[in-house]
Amino acid sequence: MDNLNKLLDLSGKTALITGGSRGIGLGIAYRLAEAGANIVIASQSQEDLDNAVKELSQKNFQVKSIKADVSSENEVKNMIDFTVKSFGSLDILVNNAGIFPSNLVMDMTEAQFEKVIDVNLKGVFLCSKYSAQAMIKQGNGGKIINITSVDALHPSSVGLAHYDASKHGVWGFTKNLALELAPHKIWVNAIAPGAINTPGVQEMQQQTTNKAVDMKKTLEAFMNKVPMRRMGEPDDIGKATLFLASDLASYITGEQIVVDGGMLLS
Repeated sequence: MDNLNKLLDLSGKTALITGGSRGIGLGIAYRLAEAGANIVIASQSQEDLDNAVKELSQKNFQVKSIKADVSSENEVKNMIDFTVKSFGSLDILVNNAGIFPSNLVMDMTEAQFEKVIDVNLKGVFLCSKYSAQAMIKQGNGGKIINITSVDALHPSSVGLAHYDASKHGVWGFTKNLALELAPHKIWVNAIAPGAINTPGVQEMQQQTTNKAVDMKKTLEAFMNKVPMRRMGEPDDIGKATLFLASDLASYITGEQIVVDGGMLLS
């Protein structure tokens, strides 16, 4: 039986984290790096990437970054190639990139709907497909961890129908991909965060373009449902991701861990 330190040791492994330059993604990057993994973070913002690399490098973590749009097949292929070339392997994929604009269905355009599906659902498909190809070629198994949402299980507010559709889709995709990749020793799981205190959520609170949905009131109502009476922090998701990425989760696949402070209980 391995001791605890060995179970949590990710030394020699490489983790790719999409949307890894801030918020939940950065919290995940920190915990996986702390466990010894080489880190590649991807984002569409070069400024955010530069800031994140600087912050992580100050801790002497091994980290590289790449600007990439997860909804573009060519950019995803390039991102996977960059990861393997940078550190010699790809062992852990965290599909964290996601968007959550607020739009009522009655006001929603086809383009707005498609944008959310492209990033949140198609992006998970593309990143998972090409990462799994690399993992199968390496022959050492791997971990794919999809960041869903409590909205994959229950709607949190009006105005997020496109987001909820995408996250339900990712949860279904997670279960089926787990079946397909298990023979290759690639475990596929999901984490469903509740209300997490991130820059994205703070920006959503200040959103004034959509008069039909008061995001500040929506978030307050959301918080009133949380028995722990606090928002989660990115590190709460980072710790859950470390669990699934490590050998602590050696017999878990096709599962979704809800990290919501008990919100769904209410």
